[in-house]
Amino acid sequence: MSLPAGAPAATAFINARLIDPETNRDEPGGLVVKGGEIADLGAHLRRNAPGGAEVVDCRGTILAPGLIDCQVFTGEPGYEHRETLKTASHAAAAGGVTTMVVMPDTMPVIDQVALVDFIQRRARDNAIVHVHTMAAMTKGLAGEEMTEIGLLKRAGAIAFSNGKTSVANTRVMRNVLNYSKDFGALIVHHTEDPYLSDGTAMNSGEIATRLGLTGVVKAAETIVLERDVRLVEITGGRYHAATVSCAESLEVIRKAKSRKLPVTCGVSINHLVLNESDIGSYRTFFKVRPPLRREEDRAAMVKGVASGEIDVIVSSHDPQDADVKRRPFAEAADGAVGIETLLAAGLKLVHSDQLSLMAFLRALTINPAKLLGLPAGRLAKGAPADIVQFDPNETWFLGKDCLRSRSKNTPFDETTLQGRVLRTLVAGQTVYQSPGTQRT
Repeated sequence: MSLPAGAPAATAFINARLIDPETNRDEPGGLVVKGGEIADLGAHLRRNAPGGAEVVDCRGTILAPGLIDCQVFTGEPGYEHRETLKTASHAAAAGGVTTMVVMPDTMPVIDQVALVDFIQRRARDNAIVHVHTMAAMTKGLAGEEMTEIGLLKRAGAIAFSNGKTSVANTRVMRNVLNYSKDFGALIVHHTEDPYLSDGTAMNSGEIATRLGLTGVVKAAETIVLERDVRLVEITGGRYHAATVSCAESLEVIRKAKSRKLPVTCGVSINHLVLNESDIGSYRTFFKVRPPLRREEDRAAMVKGVASGEIDVIVSSHDPQDADVKRRPFAEAADGAVGIETLLAAGLKLVHSDQLSLMAFLRALTINPAKLLGLPAGRLAKGAPADIVQFDPNETWFLGKDCLRSRSKNTPFDETTLQGRVLRTLVAGQTVYQSPGTQRT
């Protein structure tokens, strides 16, 4: 893309705090963006900018790699009334997310080459952040017949998932892992036994009993996870547990990694900052899948991120409209939007000294980039200029009118958050700028 006449050849961001989890860089400095890439960075650019460059004074705020969200449910195609690629991308940009991976739970399911191509074309025409497709591992997400993983990967699918459901058929799951190995494909699995979780509303325990709700035991998660790890051991396929939520699951992952198996895992931001007590008096915006667990499990998830045993953090952005959320808790749909509040919600852990900023950002930048084979997620010369500028201390009130997502089912509705995205760049272009943020 050619620059318009009179446009600066480069943009220099000075007076910033540079944070790069790949190199553990955390220092005052600046960086120069040119041609969609990072042309230079370091402490020598803290006060000085190269001649001819447009200058942006960051005023001591943080510059970090743009966030990579590996689990984003959108409604397109089929459920556009909940979310479109366009609205999801605008919400992502406002949350500092420069790359989002969309899930195959659409209508029709993304299980064919033509549908992967459809998502790519729609994203190219409508989205303002990078969009990658996670295709279905079984046809129709039914868990009975494997998709054409090789053809889908060649068409551009970045990984394969069965969406919000587990593959209960062990033979099918083994075939998926075995077949995917031939193509170096990543299998991302939601670990929850459907026979134990069917008809349940929240985590099993005292609070569920007190609320009169049917609970699901944590074993529903660990049973599937343990089975999958055994299958990985047999097949050697690359495996990622989408969102673990309890200490017992983390122990399974820990043992698998100690045996050098190709196993990784993620955690939802909801399970890092919320627990089952937040459900309160049947607040359906807190009904998610897997369900919110006990405080002990939440703390274990945070420790897992800090230790690196949990590889990535995801928003698990799952837009649901009012019709399916304004129901009795047991009947309400699972899901919460989260891509726009991903950074701010996680900074709660940083401000409360539960998690270092470096460990938090590592699980949102370089770790998912390496997992998915993307060139992003780092601040380095020649790296894509996918960057987020944020003030970790600025407070703001989240009302429904603030959300750019088409759906408003956020568990942080009408709360004050600390930490705000000021600017998001994708390939060097500003795709989001907070009102009041100065350019020079």
